[in-house]
Order: sequence, then C-alpha cells, then structure tokens
Amino acid sequence: MGDRGIPRSYRMMEGFGIHTFRLSNADGETSLVKFHWKPKLGVHSLTWEEAQLLGGTDPDFHRRDLADAIESGAHPSWELGIQVFPDTEEQTFEGIDLLDPTKFVPEELAPVQGVGRLTLDRNPSNYFAETEQVAFHPGHLVPGIDVTDDPLLQVRLFSYLDTQLTRLGGPNFAQLPINRAHAPINDMLRDGFGQQADHAGVAPYHPNSLDGGCPFMAGEHDGALTDLPVRVPEGVKERELSATFEDHYSQARLFWRSMTEVEKDHIVDAYSFELGKCFEDTIRERQLQCLANIDGELCARVAAALGMPAPEPTIAADQGADGPVVTSGPLSQLGGSWPVDGRMIGIVVDPDADNEDLLALHETIVSASMTPVVIAPRGGEVAGIPVGRTLGTAASVEFDALLLAGNPLIAPDSRPSVDPKAGAPGSGEVEPRVGKLIDECWRHAKAIGAWGTGREALEARTAPRGAGLVAGEDGQAVLGEIIPLLENHRVWERFPAGL
Repeated sequence: MGDRGIPRSYRMMEGFGIHTFRLSNADGETSLVKFHWKPKLGVHSLTWEEAQLLGGTDPDFHRRDLADAIESGAHPSWELGIQVFPDTEEQTFEGIDLLDPTKFVPEELAPVQGVGRLTLDRNPSNYFAETEQVAFHPGHLVPGIDVTDDPLLQVRLFSYLDTQLTRLGGPNFAQLPINRAHAPINDMLRDGFGQQADHAGVAPYHPNSLDGGCPFMAGEHDGALTDLPVRVPEGVKERELSATFEDHYSQARLFWRSMTEVEKDHIVDAYSFELGKCFEDTIRERQLQCLANIDGELCARVAAALGMPAPEPTIAADQGADGPVVTSGPLSQLGGSWPVDGRMIGIVVDPDADNEDLLALHETIVSASMTPVVIAPRGGEVAGIPVGRTLGTAASVEFDALLLAGNPLIAPDSRPSVDPKAGAPGSGEVEPRVGKLIDECWRHAKAIGAWGTGREALEARTAPRGAGLVAGEDGQAVLGEIIPLLENHRVWERFPAGL
C-alpha cells in the first residue's frame, strides 16, 4: 500500500534480496549476507492519479521508459550491495530471524556495502530470444556462495528448475544463448531434448574403466562448486516454524513510522480506496484489526474514511522485533537528491512565435542526460526540431517537468465541451489542452517553468508564486532552476496535508 508499489520507472526501483545466503573466503570463514540493488537514480514513485492515468494513456509506459533511456544513452544503473551478518548457529541478527524471508534488517543495524554495479547499455535485438527464454534460478551460484536453510529458498531451488524444464522444453535450457555460461562447461549431462553438444566417449559416468576414468569429479582447487560445511546445533529436528515467524506486525510498524507525512497520507489513501471497494464487512473488520496492531493512527484514519469504528489492538504496541531501531531512513523515498538522467522534459511551444532559442535549450537538456519533448498544436518541426507530441497526444504523466516556452493560440481541433482530454475550458487565454497539462503537473507536484508568453499561461492556471514554479526571462535560466527541483523528484512542499 506504500508508494513503492507504483514506481516511476524500473530505473528507479530498489531490489531487495529476501533470502539469506552464506559467503566463504579462502580461509573457510563464513558470513551470512543479504543482497541489495540500489538504483543510481534513487527510489521514486508515481502518484496514485498518475498510475491510473498511465494505465489508459500508455500501458507499456514502464517498458518504453526503460528502452528509451537505454537508447538515448542514459543507461540505467544499480549498485550491488550486501548486508553482512555473523554466521551463528541461531542464524539471527539483533533479534531478527535471517531465515525468515518476510523480515528485513534495517540498514542502521547492518549498512549495505557496495560490491559491484549493473548497467544496462543495450536493448534486446530479439525480445523472445534474449528475454522470454531467460531461466532465472537461485541455485546459479559461483564458488564462495552457498544457500542457507531458508525454507522458501529451499522450495525455490526445486521449483525454478522444475518450471524451466516445462517452460523451455527440456533439460538443456542452460545451453540456450541467453542462459549459456561464458566459461567452458564440462559436466556429465548428456542427450535430452535441445542438446547442443556432441559428446564423445562411451562411459558418461563415474567411476568407469572404459574411458580411463574420465570423466571424473573436479576438486575444489579446480574451481568446482562445493557445499560449505555448516555446524548443526544440538537439538531436535522437527517440521515447525520458528517462533519469530509469528511476528507479523513489528516490521510493518517500523515501515509506517519511517514514512514522512506525505507518504503516510498516500498509505492511508491507498487503504481507504481498496477497502472502500470491498463490500464484505468481515474483511474490512479483519483488515482494520491488522492496522490497529500496526499503528493506532493508521487504523483510526482508515476507519474514519470507511465510516467504521477503529478497533483496539490485540497485541502490545512494543511486541515484536523492533529492536534498537524505531525508524529507518532508507525506507522513505524523501529527503535525498539524485541524478536527473533520463528525465522527460515537456516543452510547450507556439509554432507561430519566435523560437530561435529553442534549439540551444534542446541541446542543453540533452547534454544534461535528459530527454526534451517538444509539444505543439500540430506535428512537423519547430525551429528545426521535430515535434514529439501534439496537444492531442501529449499527456502530463509522461513528463517529469513542464516548460512553457510559449502560449499557443486555441487550436481549431480544440473542443473542450466534448473532448475529455481537453479538460475544463478555464481561462479563454489558454489553449484548454495546455491548461490541462499545467493543471495536472501542478496537482502532481511537478516542477513547471515558463518564460516569454508562456508566463501568461502559467499565471492563468496556477497559484501565483507557488512552490516549484519558475518564471524567468529566458529558457536557459529557467532550466537552471528546474534541474535542482528534478533532483528531488517532486516539489514535495506542494502536497497539502491529506492529499
């Protein structure tokens, strides 16, 4: 129900390794680790209304955004990091069960240490061959990394392989080009559907006396993958979950407490909407009880929206594994400053006006690794630059910021009384579809800049001197003030309480 469920872009999503793995060094010393992907551009989300509008405007928006960013040279990048924990018999850390995939460890207790980087610098040339046939598997490990007794991980070690056997037509899916290892492979796996190799020899087993003992098992010194020895604690082995698995609320409580007021508003709105569409009172009551066990304020606000009484919690407010961390900064999306690579900048122009500075502005935006999109009443070119969107095809949800370089006249095809895309007629001085772009960008807390006649459109549709509004004498100066606003993703001050 938090903002992470509606990401602005795949390029701005964080990857959490829910499972715990075991690492070993050359001396045989082991540690437990969790893997993380940290996006270079930070973690950012859509607003609820943006997500709804995008579902109709462009259902492929996220895939298109990723492909366009790669094609434009704004290559998406994520840092690979690990949280490291002592390898103890209990396999816990600060009271948190590391074998419970539903639990995370706050970064205040175990910082994420960067160990590598993933960069996407090419789009697939054949989507089926390079994407649809990928065979992911948690058992694809290199020497030095081993699995743990995480029950969900143990199931996945079987289920992923079982799935690939059916989905990819047989046991030799690892020989498909997209799945093939870069290093030579020498194993005893022969025949089967889709076999690509022509194996020699008459004895594909070990030991044998027909082929001089070949093949034989490689040793650890040859780089073979070996299972790490793990000391088993004394006790009784039984098919039961650890008592820590019964802690259902402490981490949800930690997440809620770590949110800013804006993010809390979004969570309340999401719960209120989803439960408001549910017409079974028993389900509503059960969910409100869960919210009461997380936080009284959260429950009370959602209950008020539903017109229902807020129940009392059935567990103590301090029950669970909160430990020494009451709030965790990395859980919130606000408060940071991030690169603007790949951001989409809409530029509204009047094709009949003087646009001699448009080309220089366009080049400045490109040089900042952003994507400028010229918006005009009709297609063609303006100042030698192709029109990227007409007023009939432009949608505010595509853009991260809006620049008003002009105030185009009301176009002949503008019919606000019958065209829902045009929005309310508003001021007769502003083309209704331009007004709709401004209104939505304002409502979604996006930066808006204007100069020249564009200032007339801005002043007609927004609050004077509102947060995140930049009016200047020329486009370069306005852009210089817009970029720092983009680094914060949104103009958060514009969100009123309860929006």
